[in-house]
Amino acid sequence: MDERAYQQEPFGEEELPPNHRSGFVAMVGKPNVGKSTLLNAWLGVKLAPVSPKPQTTRTPILGILTRADVQVIFVDTPGIHKPRTLLGEYMLDKAQRAIDDADLILFIVDVSRPPDDEDRQAAQFLAQEAPATMPILLALNKADAVSEGEREAHRAAYEALGAFQESMYVSALTGLNREELLQRIIALLPKGPRFFPADQLTDAQERFVAAELIREQVLHFLEQEVPHAVAVVVQEFKERPNDVLYIAANIFVEKDSQKGIVIGHGGSMLKRIGQAARQSLEEFFGTRVYLDLWVKVRKNWRRNERYLRQLGYPPPRKRTAR
Repeated sequence: MDERAYQQEPFGEEELPPNHRSGFVAMVGKPNVGKSTLLNAWLGVKLAPVSPKPQTTRTPILGILTRADVQVIFVDTPGIHKPRTLLGEYMLDKAQRAIDDADLILFIVDVSRPPDDEDRQAAQFLAQEAPATMPILLALNKADAVSEGEREAHRAAYEALGAFQESMYVSALTGLNREELLQRIIALLPKGPRFFPADQLTDAQERFVAAELIREQVLHFLEQEVPHAVAVVVQEFKERPNDVLYIAANIFVEKDSQKGIVIGHGGSMLKRIGQAARQSLEEFFGTRVYLDLWVKVRKNWRRNERYLRQLGYPPPRKRTAR
């Protein structure tokens, strides 16, 4: 999505302090460096799905952090990777467009390990896509998981990958320097009004959030090739009497064998996924949830343009050269 296409008229300008700041922050990096975990920690709520599986984030998720003096609009982007399917091309295109709309880029790496080819690819991606005047902060995440000596060596290697405004150790999980990094982000944002109401958390529809929270549990319970082949579409989302939210969703896979794995013996795996997903949904929406899950096969949907559109992943538009 083009985030700025969804902007509304500025909100509450007369109530804001004269030095109020606001802007879009593109969270960029290779898969599995902690982008979504960091976003959720700053927002104080599980908005973006989190799992150790690559490509957990497929569509940019916009998270809005509003304080009295600032509104930070974070855009959690898909991990930068070499696309091998139409779905991969879609994901890379979304990351590119998030950079186009950003006021600042937060390049996130896993400092517990030295840079690898994917990190170098992500850094090269930034060098090609980010305007020369765009401020880029290097967030050295997972700093709690490595010794001081290794950490310093890895930091130097990451800093050598590009031209960064500055770098900072951080831990999305433990909170190390999390607020300090946020303050540096805020200091680099332009002065301006709010783009969204103060109580708005995201621009994503409730159905999208529900689908992502369900898919997160599929990723959590399943291994090997199945998670990459899974898409979730919410078919029904409506309130029922007695404050119960009814959600019916289809879990799509690419093969009959994958369908069997998702369902499990006697429906055991689907039941486990459903129970965990229902708990996440109830925590997010703050109400009881009745969840209906169905598993369906769409053969090779990641390579099929028609299926991609049906499942909410339209192929990327052609881009003009910079």
